[in-house]
Amino acid sequence: MDNKQQRQIILTGDRPTGRLHLGHYVGSLKRRVALQNSGKFDEINILIADDQALTDNADNPGKIRDNIINVVLDYLSAGLDPKITTICVQSQLPALHALTFYYMNMVTTARLSRNPTVKAEMALRGFEDEGLPVGFFAYPISQAADITAFDATLVPVGEDQLPMIEQTREIVEKFNRTYGETLVLPKAMIPENAVERRLPGIDGKAKMSKSLGNCIYLSDDSKTIKKQVNGKMFTDPTHLRIEDPGHTEGNVVFTYLDAFATDDHFREFLPDYANLEEMKEHYRRGGLGDGTCKKFLINVLDETLAPIRAERARWEADIDSVYDIIRAGTELAQERTGKVLARVQKAMRIDYFADRRIIKEWEELLKKQH
Repeated sequence: MDNKQQRQIILTGDRPTGRLHLGHYVGSLKRRVALQNSGKFDEINILIADDQALTDNADNPGKIRDNIINVVLDYLSAGLDPKITTICVQSQLPALHALTFYYMNMVTTARLSRNPTVKAEMALRGFEDEGLPVGFFAYPISQAADITAFDATLVPVGEDQLPMIEQTREIVEKFNRTYGETLVLPKAMIPENAVERRLPGIDGKAKMSKSLGNCIYLSDDSKTIKKQVNGKMFTDPTHLRIEDPGHTEGNVVFTYLDAFATDDHFREFLPDYANLEEMKEHYRRGGLGDGTCKKFLINVLDETLAPIRAERARWEADIDSVYDIIRAGTELAQERTGKVLARVQKAMRIDYFADRRIIKEWEELLKKQH
């Protein structure tokens, strides 16, 4: 379907495997709030992907169930407004399951095997040695069902997810060629800022994850932030003395300052410098200690997370309202995705009970057989 004739719709989401951390905030959550508040979109849908989380957590479904509330609390505390943004639960949308099954017939196992995102995630989880669950292998197909079920025109993702969007586009194009123009062709929306595309773990490793213990969560208190920065953040190993010249590239403290520090932070916490570039220049020529840099970062992160923590505490005191938000959003999503499923089944001519025209077709078929 021609996107120019479509309403502007966003679909994004998260797997509920734990609380959201700074990587989520920089890479997607902060941007979602900005997109929501821009007023440029007709619909914004955020999917709590509990089905997909089960593909590698099937032996521990309680982990997924328990973290749905954590993820929603993080959404609300970061500024997502349920009056504007629809928050819904994947497993409660039957249309997604049906579409996944239909799309499975349009993708080969060879094509799935070439998906670099799937290959990387397989290696990360050790599936190469233990055997690959079929559900996890079919993850890109499930994601295509999610995107198309909402008629999404834009999908905010990091660069590592681009192969998933490309696979979705292939499925849409093949479906439309086979059954006629039915599905909307989505586009990926990636962050312009390189730091926002993937914030490294606080230990400098490429991926921030709970299992590596290299996260700072949105709900972490001041004491935890200080402990994580001082204890796990590495600076320039060649910067042994304060007077030594230092390197800011590859220095995770400065990577985080790139992502979070503003000129206002300097005015409040480090007025010796007007902005981050002045601070970097001093570090590069020598004379600026790592302790000062870390202390400034701790202040920056704590001020950034303080209002989020406060808002989360407010929502935690009213879980009934949070539950009602999820339920209402899911019911609205059921209606939206159900309409797309009906359209798909009509295009495939498997909407047998939508009307009784099939009876005439069967009668004609039987006449020809006689």
